[in-house]
Amino acid sequence: MARSALSLKAKALTYLAQREHSRIELRRKLLSHIDRQRRAAASSPLSADTPAPALPTEQEIDELLDWLAAKDLLSAGRFVETRVSAREVRFGNLRIHQELAQHGMALDAETAQRLKDSELARARAVWAKRFGSPAVDAAERARQMRFLSARGFSSETVRRVVRTAGLDD
Repeated sequence: MARSALSLKAKALTYLAQREHSRIELRRKLLSHIDRQRRAAASSPLSADTPAPALPTEQEIDELLDWLAAKDLLSAGRFVETRVSAREVRFGNLRIHQELAQHGMALDAETAQRLKDSELARARAVWAKRFGSPAVDAAERARQMRFLSARGFSSETVRRVVRTAGLDD
């Protein structure tokens, strides 16, 4: 038995029920969904006999996104809040800012300041979970610094964490 195709609105609501999405991300997913439908219709053996169903246009997707935003089902504020709360435990400010920028979002001043104030403590927690003991040589110290840098912590924070590793402040 073939699955019935979901309407564009139903597909968008399905995505939003799973987690918060940015407008850019949801638009990309919906366009991908339509593209898959278009390819499936073109490769169907029945496609030569029957006319292709009318698929939504980019303008209709934008109208749907506007409707979702008007109904507060698509919220930039909620997206930023959930993304920050999910990432702040494991990543530094640079990584969080970069991920939000990919989605066309930015932090508000209060959240940015809160993250800045807690970055050292968060970096120490990430370092302690991964390593737990101070580096014994320069190669190990460099490895620890690369790890924290890759997690998006600032170079000053990385230096402070690795320099004071194992010491109680």
